[in-house]
Amino acid sequence: MLITELIFATNNANKVKEIKSVVGEQLAIISLEDAGIDIDIPEPHDTLEANASEKSFVIHTLTGKNCFSEDTGLEVTALNGAPGVKSARYAGDGRNFQANIDQLLNNLHGQTDRSAQFRTVVSLIWNEKEYLFEGICKGTILKEQRGQDGFGYDPVFVPESALKSFAEMSMEEKNQYSHRKKAISQLVAFLQKHL
Repeated sequence: MLITELIFATNNANKVKEIKSVVGEQLAIISLEDAGIDIDIPEPHDTLEANASEKSFVIHTLTGKNCFSEDTGLEVTALNGAPGVKSARYAGDGRNFQANIDQLLNNLHGQTDRSAQFRTVVSLIWNEKEYLFEGICKGTILKEQRGQDGFGYDPVFVPESALKSFAEMSMEEKNQYSHRKKAISQLVAFLQKHL
């Protein structure tokens, strides 16, 4: 059953696809492109929470509609939580996934502790109020890339209790572990309760 339409405040087609695979028919996810909104929302803050809020409030102010956004960071133990909030721009402002991975592997060279976690924070604006949801996936960073699917750091991240990197998994497999799925599932549960 279709619950409601929600604008997803992102220009990242990969994230739209991933979140649509989580919610299925329960929500109609409208991307910024679908909504005819062509802006690049800044992420100026030093926490995932503040960046997620920034994006959802910008779109809510623009449209007056219920919407949500998310910000995700890869937090690596040996790097004191880096790249964290700067995950998309770790190697500079170009948002180049390959350069980011190269930078990460370079910075981890010689490190024995390769534990890390993906953390997603979702900001939902629902009936003029903001609600935050968090999802975490713990795992380890590989020494070299594996797999062709996914995006971002997926080729070098293996979730706890998994044998494959995110980039070697199908969407269904990735959703068994995904930080983003955990956060979005909380959003869906919230909406089911409040509708």
